[in-house]
Amino acid sequence: MPESIIRFDHVSMAFPGVLANDDISLEIRRGEVFALVGENGAGKSTLMNILYGIYEPTEGEVYIRGERVTEHTPRAAIAAGVGMVHQHFKLVPSFTVAQNIVLSREPRRAGIFFDDRKAMALTRELCEEYGLQVDPEAEVRDLGVGEQQRVEILKALYRGADILILDEPTAVLTPQETDELFAVLRRIVREKNMTVILITHKLYEVMAISDRVGILRQGKLVGVEETKNVTQASLASLMVGREVLFDRLEREGTPGESAIVVEHLFVSDSRGLPAVRGVSLSVRAGEVLGIAAIEGNGQSELLEAVCGLRKPDSGKVLVCGADVTGRDPGAVRGAGLAHIPEDRLRTGVSEEASISDNLLTGRQRDKRFLRFGFHLKADAVRQYTKELYERYDVRSGGIETPAGDMSGGNLQKIVVAREFSFDTPALVIAQPTRGVDIGASEFIHERIMEKRNHGCAILLSSADLDEVLRLSDRIITLYEGAVTGEFEAGAVTREQLGYYMTGDRTQEAANET
Repeated sequence: MPESIIRFDHVSMAFPGVLANDDISLEIRRGEVFALVGENGAGKSTLMNILYGIYEPTEGEVYIRGERVTEHTPRAAIAAGVGMVHQHFKLVPSFTVAQNIVLSREPRRAGIFFDDRKAMALTRELCEEYGLQVDPEAEVRDLGVGEQQRVEILKALYRGADILILDEPTAVLTPQETDELFAVLRRIVREKNMTVILITHKLYEVMAISDRVGILRQGKLVGVEETKNVTQASLASLMVGREVLFDRLEREGTPGESAIVVEHLFVSDSRGLPAVRGVSLSVRAGEVLGIAAIEGNGQSELLEAVCGLRKPDSGKVLVCGADVTGRDPGAVRGAGLAHIPEDRLRTGVSEEASISDNLLTGRQRDKRFLRFGFHLKADAVRQYTKELYERYDVRSGGIETPAGDMSGGNLQKIVVAREFSFDTPALVIAQPTRGVDIGASEFIHERIMEKRNHGCAILLSSADLDEVLRLSDRIITLYEGAVTGEFEAGAVTREQLGYYMTGDRTQEAANET
């Protein structure tokens, strides 16, 4: 049997009101890919943050290579060969790739001056050694998310990591980028005898790459299995403690009049470069129109222009018949459009504010919550936000918990609960389940379908093609800001969509043949 390289011995981690890890004993072997799965809040990231030295366990011991960990700091973990790539990248956007990789361990000339040329050379050598190609001279802010992730991995490898923790590594990757990442991971595990720990919600990825899988539920380790001995269905049941019914989305009704209309829209990105090129689309009441596109092909700018977060260069946006082109988000919401943004941390929630305050946002001027027209009624606010909190199964220490203390999936539930509560006739949703576990994904999908069945027009964008295929009535593909195809749900496969998403094929060309 391969040697144990990591051992958790009766480890518990308590936060105020929450027992995140509950008496966990677990061994991880050298030279394996170990997947760690569980619902949001199950304790996966907390356990790995203990291993990486971000937290010191409340109880229990951690051993690396048989040595008990006595100093619980990231510096000590790095020195012990542990590297961690977080779900939200920790890079300096204005620095080059090489500068980010060598940061804190910079090569010096004469022991004083930063040696940029040496940093570039070291980065190129690292890229070649591990097969993670990225331009050392490129600034990180100009890279796609897949390339930024490679930089994070290279940064850990530069520091000598042979235990690599990846927290939701494919949450922002395309299928092609995911395949490339897995190929690299398999190679370095095989050739370098490294250990990779994969925190993920995507069970088909667990089956594709892991050797063993550990399942956490409500802070407890409920099982460790050889991956070859389990199925996605059995893993899902272990994770949530019940059968998961992912294929039972009921569709009702027929589409009505168009509620979201985009006409020949042109939009520039933040650098002033063309991002959306003449897009036209319409979404009818009681319909989900899905957008399938590789990240960086204009879908973000398109949705921001529809929602009033970005002014278009030309074209028109109509919501429920009202022209909202170039108007602010408040005016667009007033016309009947709610919005679930793709970046819940940047534009979805206030991390410093409580769950209650985040759930109330947008309704703080409603008469039912005000006394004398300006003073909030605490009891009314508490009753309303607690009802949403419970209806959307948000899991935390209570509605007064700061949003910044929440897991990603629970943050997403807060955003979904707030936006769905407005009961608008039109809805724009970006990345509805990014970084969300299987149980929460099922719950959010059911809520989306409820809105659709009650006549809401939904414009949906997701990097997860399976999600687009599952939820959409129609699908359009974008490449370099232009529509390359439009399809009825059920009439196109995942692989066919990939051709249109990469520009290898357009509908016009297909029609000509």
